[in-house]
Amino acid sequence: MNTIQVLGLGAGDIEQLPLGVYRQLLNHTGTIYSRTIDHPVITQLQEEGINVTGFDSIYEQENQFGSVYTTIVHQLVEKAETSDVLYVVPGHPMLAERTIQLLIEEREAGRIELSIKGGQSFLDATFQALEIDPIEGFQLVDATDLDRNRLTLINHTIFCQVYDTMIASEVKLTLLEDLSPDHPVTIVTAAGSENQKLTTVPLEELDRSVEVDNLTSVYVPPVSKESLNHQFFRLREVIRQLRAPGGCPWDRKQTHESLRKYLIEEAYEVIDAINRQDDDHIAEELGDVLLQVMLHSQIGEDDGFFTIEDVIKGVTDKMIRRHPHVFEHVTVNDADEVVTNWEAIKQEEKGEMPDSILDGVPTSFPALLQAEELQKKAAKVGFDWDDIEPVVAKVDEEWQEFLEARENKNKEEMEKEFGDYLFAIANVARHYKLSSENALQRTNRKFRTRLYAMEQEAKSQGKELANYTLDELEALWVQAKENNKGAE
Repeated sequence: MNTIQVLGLGAGDIEQLPLGVYRQLLNHTGTIYSRTIDHPVITQLQEEGINVTGFDSIYEQENQFGSVYTTIVHQLVEKAETSDVLYVVPGHPMLAERTIQLLIEEREAGRIELSIKGGQSFLDATFQALEIDPIEGFQLVDATDLDRNRLTLINHTIFCQVYDTMIASEVKLTLLEDLSPDHPVTIVTAAGSENQKLTTVPLEELDRSVEVDNLTSVYVPPVSKESLNHQFFRLREVIRQLRAPGGCPWDRKQTHESLRKYLIEEAYEVIDAINRQDDDHIAEELGDVLLQVMLHSQIGEDDGFFTIEDVIKGVTDKMIRRHPHVFEHVTVNDADEVVTNWEAIKQEEKGEMPDSILDGVPTSFPALLQAEELQKKAAKVGFDWDDIEPVVAKVDEEWQEFLEARENKNKEEMEKEFGDYLFAIANVARHYKLSSENALQRTNRKFRTRLYAMEQEAKSQGKELANYTLDELEALWVQAKENNKGAE
């Protein structure tokens, strides 16, 4: 089995080549293959009579870098079938060289022997050119495979393989998600060579005013935490600081129990914003709900029971498990089938059957919503009317029982029967696939709108509603109803 020997050419000119690597190149009698001949060392080697053949034509033939590297490796393996091969790459072979990783896979598969020797990394020259110390925190990012979620902008960040304007534009657009257009970035070209060039420009100019090539990297200096308040790690830091010694006295004394009402209140405020179709306030109110989640998670961490990572992992794992039609090879035909699978997986997760089919309905739900959910659970085991008429008749029956209790002036019985009446009405809504909770909220909003209109009309006359007779108030109501008909 023949060997593919890999040598790194360093970041700059021939003076940076290790003596041993230079001698091997000089003494090699056959063809030397290079990923690209567009490198200062290649030019100097050719001037010394060393035969170097590049794979640059493949870049022109293929549409994606991934297929370029695959094709190069395929050709190298083919050549190694008949003889040993010497393959050179810019910089260090083990840094930002996809072809080397693919060759390692070929070696692991038993198709080739592989020898790798280093050269100076372009990072060495880049650190020196920028005069930065990576010990302060550093991230190297492949500009051809960007993922914004992996960026850690509080560190020194270098984007390598910024080959052309299109890639530079992708880097710019990705960074603009987190940074301002005038944030300074530095374009580093041919670091460590006699042609080294550093150009600092506003981020928005990255793909406009500066030429880039295969020796170009982009450097983003560390960003202050305060500039990244939109990222999750900052929220966690703030909550942790509020709860820490020396933090906020109010936040420090909170418990799961003391925060219960705030979680409910914030959730209802989200619903209000949704009902108003007020996107700005939806975002704001969701932030308040997230604040409650973070506070409860921090309390859990302070007490040693769970952390926000546990919360996130739990819900992520759950979403993957309960969506096998997305994350596994399961087929569903419609949303109803999704719900059926969800319930089956949920029951499998819980293991033992609950004592009651109603155990899954929280007693803290609003009464009307709780009534709907209880009825749904009962319907699933067949305890339900197939026809709507008996359901409507039940409403009439419960109303008559309420009237009887009223006739007997029994207030406790009146409350019981009125509860039965509301429960029956909720059942009617469920049979018609209506939400009794939403229906009543809609009526509440309608009442608010009309009464507010009445108040405004009274103010225009220099009065208050208390100054009107009942008949006059009725007239104002009718007027408000007519004026707001379209809005309601």
